Amino acid sequence: MNNSIKRIFSVLFFACLGLAVSAQSISSPDGNITVKFSLTGNGVPTYEISYKGKEVIKPSTLGIELAEEHSLMDQFRINKVSTSTFDETWKPVWGEEKEIRNHYNEMFVEMEKPSNGRFMNLRFRVYNDGVGFRYEFPQQKYLPYFVVKAEHTQFAMTGDHTAWWIPGDYDTQEYDYTESRLSQIRALLPKAVSANASQTVFSPTGVQTSLQMKTDDGIYINIHEAELVDYSCMHLNLDDKNLIFTSQLTPDAQGNMAHMQTPCHTPWRTVQIVDDARKILASRLILNLNEPCKYKDTSWIHPVKYIGVWWEMIGGGKPWAYTFDLPSVQLGVTDYSKVKPNGLHPANNANVRKYIDFAAKNGFSEVLVEGWDEGWEDWYGHSKDYVFDFVTPYPDFDIKALNDYAHSKGVRLMMHHETSASIRNYERHLEAAYSLMNKYGYDAVKSGYVGNIIPRGEHHYGQWLNNHYLYCVTEAAKHHIMVNAHEATRPTGLCRTYPNLIGNESARGTEYESFAGNKAFHTTVLPFTRLQGGPMDYTPGILEGDMHKVDPNKHHHINSTLARQLALYVTMYSPLQMAADIPDNYEKYSDAFQFIKDVAVDWDESRYLEAEVGRYITIARKAKGTDNWFVGCTVGETPHESVLKLDFLDPGKKYAATIYADGKDASYKANQQHYVITHRTVTSKTVLKLHAGAGGGYAISLFAK
Repeated sequence: MNNSIKRIFSVLFFACLGLAVSAQSISSPDGNITVKFSLTGNGVPTYEISYKGKEVIKPSTLGIELAEEHSLMDQFRINKVSTSTFDETWKPVWGEEKEIRNHYNEMFVEMEKPSNGRFMNLRFRVYNDGVGFRYEFPQQKYLPYFVVKAEHTQFAMTGDHTAWWIPGDYDTQEYDYTESRLSQIRALLPKAVSANASQTVFSPTGVQTSLQMKTDDGIYINIHEAELVDYSCMHLNLDDKNLIFTSQLTPDAQGNMAHMQTPCHTPWRTVQIVDDARKILASRLILNLNEPCKYKDTSWIHPVKYIGVWWEMIGGGKPWAYTFDLPSVQLGVTDYSKVKPNGLHPANNANVRKYIDFAAKNGFSEVLVEGWDEGWEDWYGHSKDYVFDFVTPYPDFDIKALNDYAHSKGVRLMMHHETSASIRNYERHLEAAYSLMNKYGYDAVKSGYVGNIIPRGEHHYGQWLNNHYLYCVTEAAKHHIMVNAHEATRPTGLCRTYPNLIGNESARGTEYESFAGNKAFHTTVLPFTRLQGGPMDYTPGILEGDMHKVDPNKHHHINSTLARQLALYVTMYSPLQMAADIPDNYEKYSDAFQFIKDVAVDWDESRYLEAEVGRYITIARKAKGTDNWFVGCTVGETPHESVLKLDFLDPGKKYAATIYADGKDASYKANQQHYVITHRTVTSKTVLKLHAGAGGGYAISLFAK
């Protein structure tokens, strides 16, 4: 049903005089998922969820604890329950497919606490692949403003499931994932703060969402949130004796969780439930729970494939700063033209021109340049309110000349704003910074939030910061600028509503490969967790995996084969994809680089061919507006043999297939650059047998003849 909206309302009225109300239930459109809601004898809201008749979430209580008296936890009565059905098909500005169906059944429970005349409602939406629910607070006389002390949303598990998780840190998501039973989580959580030793930044019993689990009988359960606006990010505290998760919000500097004004509502709490791992990857529940696009004109928003002056610093040890020669008393200098440069600064006119030439030659639309602006000599670790002004370039970066040169080649420069986590400083410079971008023709910015948040005591994932991130996106829209925010809150589907939020980092990306390494199974977990809320700027494409060859001071290698680095452009979905290696390495591996040049970044259709959390993922995607397909496979620590039916191809058509696969002896431990490229003609009847080594994978381009 294209662009149609269908609502069928049936309203059930119940006693308004405090009489007991039996459990109410609502099921998904296909009948497989059922939510039951009831009040306990003491008026405590309670829900439970079943899947195909089997209990998945045991009876779990709901409630909001206020910082004042009269908390919204119990003594409720139900005033009214209404149900409805909704069915639409909408078109994303960019995405994994050109159309998305949004089909659910809804139950809306209106409740009152007679003892104080306050009202709290609960809205449940049940899809074929999961459930979303949230608290809603209508405008009311006895609750105009309130402060949330804690949110007591439970998720009671039915068994000791296998889980893929990272600690519930309030300031970073940049952890490797751990696979364990639920009962093992507490023992495996960090015993000390890793991101910021001066603060307690996570609960000792907490994990972050999106949390992926699998039951022993093969049901996949994912807990996350959607539409995180004007509220704190949710973590999950685990009672490992009873296997019950309870929501843990990110506190502000005063220890409160949220400041609210009615009418208002919380974000959606989401539970995806399927019996095939591929269905988690195909789920659009998080996007569907967000509001439609708020922009009338989206013609200026577009996918981007880019390169950048970045890996030279991340992997090659070169400095972001123009000089390291400044005495400490001169760190506040304002005229860098009078300071001797260090001679190693990659963001210089000649080097940036080389990147522009490379982009133009190989079909990349933008070039990111980090380290272009003054302030990098003293930007980190000193908790300074003012570091960058986001408009003043170093002497060796001619902002006008370089942008003119890029535009003459059909390329744009991509802006970089490292805020150093000084939020007040960034906001007071934001208008000038965006105006400068307009002046020189930038249309995208990569922003960063490294360090302890200023104002001090606030956290990266608290209500105040979440409002800031969205403010930057909506202000950017006024300037027709796209935003790629690093170190920001993990996405919750807001890119549907604000599609100029074209990317986020918000997880442990490729940069960690240069100094710490990622587990080989990392990219077989992220699509089930971090990517459920939106695309990730993972920065793949590092073809030279031996870090000693990149920087003689580094003696480890990237935990990935070269072939898998190609596959990540398909499996790690993003409309913003970086070819992250340096141009010299792409010249060295020019035959493999061809896939990066060819692969699309926007799609009409996606097929999830194989998937098992932490083991392997194989995805096929059809490039937007073409008949061409691309396939990617990423594998964990155990090699994988694929038997791929190409029945997703158009019947009767022939395709020129180029297969970039691991060599027989390739693995993330050794022989990373051993790859084999083969060419053949295929059809929808072709079956391919392909090998992926440990920490490896393969990539395939399929061009219609």
